[in-house]
Amino acid sequence: MGRLSGRVAVITGGCSGIGLGTVERFVEEGAKVLVGDIDDAAGNALAARFDGEVAYQRCDVLEEGQIQALMDGAAERFGALDILFNNAGAGGSPNRMEDMTGAAWDLSHNLLLRSVALGIRYAIPHMKARGGGSVINTASIAGTAAGYGPIAYSTAKAGVIHLTRVAAADLARDGIRVNAICPGLILTNIFTPSETVPPGLATIIKQSMAQTAPDTQPIAKAGQPLDIANAALFFASDESAFITGVHLMVDGGLFVGTRQSWDPEMRAERARVAEERRAAFEAGALAGG
Repeated sequence: MGRLSGRVAVITGGCSGIGLGTVERFVEEGAKVLVGDIDDAAGNALAARFDGEVAYQRCDVLEEGQIQALMDGAAERFGALDILFNNAGAGGSPNRMEDMTGAAWDLSHNLLLRSVALGIRYAIPHMKARGGGSVINTASIAGTAAGYGPIAYSTAKAGVIHLTRVAAADLARDGIRVNAICPGLILTNIFTPSETVPPGLATIIKQSMAQTAPDTQPIAKAGQPLDIANAALFFASDESAFITGVHLMVDGGLFVGTRQSWDPEMRAERARVAEERRAAFEAGALAGG
């Protein structure tokens, strides 16, 4: 307890999922938190729940002025800005390359990459005034390889990973550390956006994901927002004071290797096939004299 005592954090997308889990974790460790989101009802309820510890300010991260106002708002409300968690986002365009449009591409990248760059930019003066700070960016396993997300989303998240590196280099001598988290399969609303998925169907999808998730990666459990929140806490605290410019995979081991490297049933099947081939070869050799 108290790992963030006396510190002020801004968390974008803090009203649900990973963001909400991180708000709760940061408050538990002593931080004051300004939440930026576009869900005013949830944001105001969150501020009331943590009266004096959490404040809410509407922030659409597609709007540069609102991002700047959010960073300024932390200093105005709590007197400082020490930690920024650039977390707001969504799945973006589902388009494949053959039906991609410029508008779909731009929306995805403005939401997922441009907003992160601008969040860092407008946090800098406040962090420099404190002698440094910690920036944490939500990237994704989809930014590291094909097949984990839509094309526009995946390339934007790859951009977040590289932005994290170059920003870390650029800001190191200002005492500002910049790191990223790459979530794997985390059970949040990103897979069931309310604007496109009816509530009943969303419930069915979430239940199905919770049941199947343990079989998709080496660690046999579904990822939860708290798993990412704990990683964010590490990067926000002094425990990571000698770490900058990295992206941490929090994916249940999904990226360690192909399924045959960790699935006992698949390994057993491979061993069985190999044994059958060896037996067939030996039988053929004996039959041939």
